[in-house]
Amino acid sequence: MASAQSLSVPAPRTGCPLDPPPAYREATEVVPVVRVQLPFGDECWMVADHEHVRTVLTDRRFSADATRPGYPIINEELRALAAASRSSVESVEEAEHLRRRRMLTSDFKAKRIEALRPEIQRMVDDVLDAVIADGGPADLVARFALPVPSAVICLVLGVPYEDHKFFEERGRVLLDYEAGPEAMATARGELMEYMLRLAHSKQEQPDDGLLSQLLERGELTVEEVAGTGLILLLGGHETTASTIALSVVALLRNPGQLALLRKDPTLIKGAVDELMRYATVVQNGLGRVAIEDVEIGGQLIRAGEGVLCMLSAANRDEKAFPGGDELDVTRDARGQMAFGFGLHQCVGQSLARAEIQTALETLLRRMPDLRLAVPFEDLRFRDRAGLYGVERLPVVW
Repeated sequence: MASAQSLSVPAPRTGCPLDPPPAYREATEVVPVVRVQLPFGDECWMVADHEHVRTVLTDRRFSADATRPGYPIINEELRALAAASRSSVESVEEAEHLRRRRMLTSDFKAKRIEALRPEIQRMVDDVLDAVIADGGPADLVARFALPVPSAVICLVLGVPYEDHKFFEERGRVLLDYEAGPEAMATARGELMEYMLRLAHSKQEQPDDGLLSQLLERGELTVEEVAGTGLILLLGGHETTASTIALSVVALLRNPGQLALLRKDPTLIKGAVDELMRYATVVQNGLGRVAIEDVEIGGQLIRAGEGVLCMLSAANRDEKAFPGGDELDVTRDARGQMAFGFGLHQCVGQSLARAEIQTALETLLRRMPDLRLAVPFEDLRFRDRAGLYGVERLPVVW
């Protein structure tokens, strides 16, 4: 193997905190596939342009199984979580993956999600009612961006919303690669125990949630249902919450684009794809591991070697999105890959889009003078987490 470059992942964001680390683009300007070093000393390959990221994510010679040797992972506890929850649609091989994904597809089809929109709108309005009643300034992360997706995913899965603080806090520890192995292991164990207890309780007292539906089908064990539920729970609130908050920051930093959305709210639907492209929350890329020798961009990647696909950099690729470093809410950004791409792209993307669209449209409509309560330079961003985001977002309106 070639020796790793000086580039380590995750790389620092040296410019605007809404921009991906420039080192990814710089490293792949001459050759599209480069060696990088992971936090625990391992090395892997990295691709960062749109074309080669799509190629890797659609090539079935690359596996998404995080338990395979060589799979590049930033946080070792996430590998342990994948092993403990083999039912995750991201951690099983292709034939089994397809079978289990089909179980979830009907629950996340666009038509079904559209039927949920009135309930999503009610939840958004309820959360915003409380924020407005209390008056500003308010932290839009804690008071709005996080409660909305937490409430929605709890509804979909059949998880008691009163437990949201429990899984939110532990989920953040698990996604913080500097939290330490002991804290991460404790968080993972507590989350798995919680989901197992919940799955067993659904066997005795089923409801209309997805966990009960999976159990009633009888095709998965209780442990597999708990594992699937945990992955959906973690993915269903944190990613959406971070996207909502970063979208607000991006719009406030681009008042011309914000004015366009206020003038024409019908732009919101397409603008959400553009905002996800512009401020992609998957900070450390998507991992894959070669299951046979593959040549990508002129570079031979041998079986057992890992590849990180840097979605944030690919979504700013000028070849795919001319003027990609600029936010343009009128852009056709449907080619963005914030949800991944190919067979393993996010099964809950229709739900996430509906939540983000509803949250942003309602926020801009009901808070016509929304603005930061602190200077932009005082905002603190989540550089240590697998999912990028803003820690607090103090606003007034």
